[in-house]
Amino acid sequence: MEQLLYHSTRGGASGFSASEAIFKGIAPDGGLFVPDSIPKIDIDAATLGYQDLAVEILKRWLSDYSLQELADSAQRAYSEKFETELIAPVTEHAGYYFLELYHGKTLAFKDMALCLLPHLMKHAARRRGPRKKTAILTATSGDTGKAALEAFSGISDIDIVVFFPNDGVSDMQKLQMQTQEGENVFVAGVRGNFDDTQTEVKRIFSDPPEGFSLSSANSINIGRLVPQIVYYFYAYGQMVENGALNLGEKINFTVPTGNFGNILAGWYAKEMGLPVNKLICASNDNKVLYDFFSTGVYDKNREFVLTASPSMDILISSNLERLICHLSGEAETRRLMESLLSQGRYAFTHEVSGFAGGFASGERAKQGIGEMFGNGYLIDPHTAVAYEVYKSYRESNGDETPNVILSTANPFKFPESVLEAIDPSLKGKGAMESAQALSLMSGLEIPRQLRELERKEKRHETVCDRLDMKKVAAEFLNRRNEF
Repeated sequence: MEQLLYHSTRGGASGFSASEAIFKGIAPDGGLFVPDSIPKIDIDAATLGYQDLAVEILKRWLSDYSLQELADSAQRAYSEKFETELIAPVTEHAGYYFLELYHGKTLAFKDMALCLLPHLMKHAARRRGPRKKTAILTATSGDTGKAALEAFSGISDIDIVVFFPNDGVSDMQKLQMQTQEGENVFVAGVRGNFDDTQTEVKRIFSDPPEGFSLSSANSINIGRLVPQIVYYFYAYGQMVENGALNLGEKINFTVPTGNFGNILAGWYAKEMGLPVNKLICASNDNKVLYDFFSTGVYDKNREFVLTASPSMDILISSNLERLICHLSGEAETRRLMESLLSQGRYAFTHEVSGFAGGFASGERAKQGIGEMFGNGYLIDPHTAVAYEVYKSYRESNGDETPNVILSTANPFKFPESVLEAIDPSLKGKGAMESAQALSLMSGLEIPRQLRELERKEKRHETVCDRLDMKKVAAEFLNRRNEF
């Protein structure tokens, strides 16, 4: 198989192997890595088991890895770390299909790729030889942080620093990160929102702490994004197996997204050969993506809204840059990204087909949680946004194509919001008290990973200003490097 190479979305770097792109995280010119071409795969692969399907897809994207390295990585990633045999089961409730992506260690869809990334990095490190010490530097809007910390904790020769908006994640998400164990991990809250945090992380990549080679664990890293393609094919295979559609028949996916990585993986799946009719982009009150698909104008100059679906509270959707590059080329992408930096907006004039946009307010998302609970199924606020958006889409378009809603987090990660949506009179309880009440109402056990948080020590309580992030990261990394 011919080796697939990667280049920057902004045209300033090319000829990188997959392992080089994964290690760098961001291209030297500040762009994101994209493949020179998008590989194809036969739709029959969708009927494989998760590990085998992952290898079939990964070997086409990560062609400088050996088949044994990929098989070993997939086996280690998708085994005892997941609580369900199916890894990502599709379930049907009240006529709606949900792809449950939250059965990993940290109870969020980020586990699907992050449990694999450390293995890919370790295999790549062997062919790189001795170089600077590797450090993972990541901004998170909630779920990526814990999943990355869990994935890299205890990994030799790799340290990880995670920054999150201090007042922009749920109490349970914050507690998950603050109690993370491992000598090679560090977490800090940032005074500001996710966009502030992510922008500063990108700036640090252009001027890293001396002596360290930086990489990223969020979806700006192509090694985080590519494994997410797998569960689209896997969901399709399950829909065929349960008789919801025939092999070759088209399908829709409704995806709650803020950074655009999750839905971009669906677009890559479609370009690989998965028969996708529509990718329905579901936004919350921070509806910058909905406006983009409606008008072609991307404008971040608006109020930033803190919502009950914090992982979608984003106004700079980094992965949209990749789609723009594929549709318009590197020169146009560079021009638009410069406009976004200088003016906070740009107008995209090329056709964007295969997508539909929608948004659901916080109130509508609450209604969705209550409605599905009445149907015997508990969903989190992000999934509720997607559920409400899909209902509106189908009503307005009359599209009866079989649809799968991506369920991205366990509802117990957001117990206060879910409980309030079901019974507003219970508003105001703390995270653990809300989780206990939610357990009694639903008959579901609080996940062990969350039950244990109350007894764990808070190890990471640093809070810093955005402009101090590099200093804070460097102090930890240099301290680690002394040993």
